[in-house]
Amino acid sequence: MSHKHEHMIQAIFQDPPSGNIHWRDVESLLHHVGAEVESLQGARIKVNLNKTEGILHRPHHSNVLNRQDIKHLREFLAHAGITPSMYEASKHQ
Repeated sequence: MSHKHEHMIQAIFQDPPSGNIHWRDVESLLHHVGAEVESLQGARIKVNLNKTEGILHRPHHSNVLNRQDIKHLREFLAHAGITPSMYEASKHQ
């Protein structure tokens, strides 16, 4: 995983959530970790990752995720097994 994606995972799991996570970076991370992304109606997308399916929402009035969207993304990634500790473990293999 690139340093860019490592920093993105750390930013997503940072507490309190960062207020500066751009949607294009989230999409890049999702594709990098092998997620299948399908556009649905409006701003919704269906994401399949590691046998975990979820619905995420693109930001409506900007390209930056709000804190609630970041928390939702964090929960989805954690259920799919994508966490900062997962990245650390893969570096040491």
